[in-house]
Amino acid sequence: MTIYKYAGFWRRLVAYAIDIAFISFIFFILATIASLAFFSGAISVNNSVWLANLTDAMLEFSEAIIFIFIFYTSINISYFTYFHGATGRTPGKMLLGLQVVNADGTTISFGTAFLRAVGYLVSSAMGLNLGFIWAAFDKRKQGWHDKIAGTVVIIREPQNEDAGISIPDNSPVLPTLQNHTEQGEVFKESITPSGKPPENNDN
Repeated sequence: MTIYKYAGFWRRLVAYAIDIAFISFIFFILATIASLAFFSGAISVNNSVWLANLTDAMLEFSEAIIFIFIFYTSINISYFTYFHGATGRTPGKMLLGLQVVNADGTTISFGTAFLRAVGYLVSSAMGLNLGFIWAAFDKRKQGWHDKIAGTVVIIREPQNEDAGISIPDNSPVLPTLQNHTEQGEVFKESITPSGKPPENNDN
């Protein structure tokens, strides 16, 4: 058995920060393109009408904020759904050596990835980020979004310690970890001689 530890809070935080930087860059590019297209189109039609509409738009600033929030959230969900569904790894997780898997050790589907991405909204509810902080104290290092989707985050490098999820050396459940093509095996959570899951202090 090879053991893969649950990823600690700080390592996950750095990976998430890298992903947010990527998402913000994508948002900036798309927002810039959309803004240029809108203003160039509006000006080419009628200058006086454009100025009147601009004044109305400033009076309806709150609606613009709502639109921006929905636009940014859509990019956020699409980003995490695609990368987690495809490989279980976002660019940030790749750089930090992490991967998202189901709690039973199998690779996650796009449906699970989407549910987990939506779960980020719950974890960050009201800007308090309590669902993310929860991972620092949870036995399996699960945030609220992990519990909603039934996932865990592991450190891909074999640790050979008694704290984490263990996988048979011939298991094919993570094709990106091992060069196998068949499916069917699952991870097993390591258990101490007392029968209780060990504590993981890697925060």
